[in-house]
Amino acid sequence: MQEPVAAIPQPCRTSHSSVFGLLREPPVGQSCEARRARAPAVVPTPTGHDGRTTVGAMATRYAALLRGINVGGGKKVPMAELRALLESLGLGDVRTYLQSGQAAFTAGHGDEESLAADLSGALAGRFGFDVEVIVRDHAYLKGVLDACPFPAADLEPKQLHVTYFSAPVTEGRFAEIDREAYVPEDFRLGDRCLYLYVPDGLGRSKLAEHLSKPRLSKGVVATSRNWNTVRKLVEMTEA
Repeated sequence: MQEPVAAIPQPCRTSHSSVFGLLREPPVGQSCEARRARAPAVVPTPTGHDGRTTVGAMATRYAALLRGINVGGGKKVPMAELRALLESLGLGDVRTYLQSGQAAFTAGHGDEESLAADLSGALAGRFGFDVEVIVRDHAYLKGVLDACPFPAADLEPKQLHVTYFSAPVTEGRFAEIDREAYVPEDFRLGDRCLYLYVPDGLGRSKLAEHLSKPRLSKGVVATSRNWNTVRKLVEMTEA
């Protein structure tokens, strides 16, 4: 068993705020039937998913983060089928990582929000259950990596986690948490994300348990990854 550190390492100075944590899935806003109804019936054309992009748009590398799949006896999404589904949506150079729900792809149409909605709808149509999805481009993922307020190079990957949010969150959402009560554990907020420092690992973390309360993730999709996966997402989305 790892000995807990005496005090949290001081965050580095950065122009970005930062955030990490583990939050449970918020209530699904749409029924599976509604998501299935909006699943694309055909491969999208180069004009884009919703008319917000134009022909000839430069291709961008993205990562899709699927919430709550392949955990215990819950929602099962085989990675081979996920890759095929992404390709059926007109996305290229598709790769997946582990079984916990992350894929990288290239798209010359759409944006983060529309790509996430199309993938969520397609998953409902293919598997018959809701899967919440966050899509982020390489620049954002690299920014999250670089803006870490804790000395990641000095920590084990299991000690540092990032929760990605579907929308910005504020400190007020977490005002009920007495941070001093959880020292040396700590968290910081960043650009649509939360960084969680847990010196004894996530399984022993009381702070992570508190952060997982549904009321703290109400209204947003939240999905967490350890630091190894945070780095891998950046690598997978490099051009």
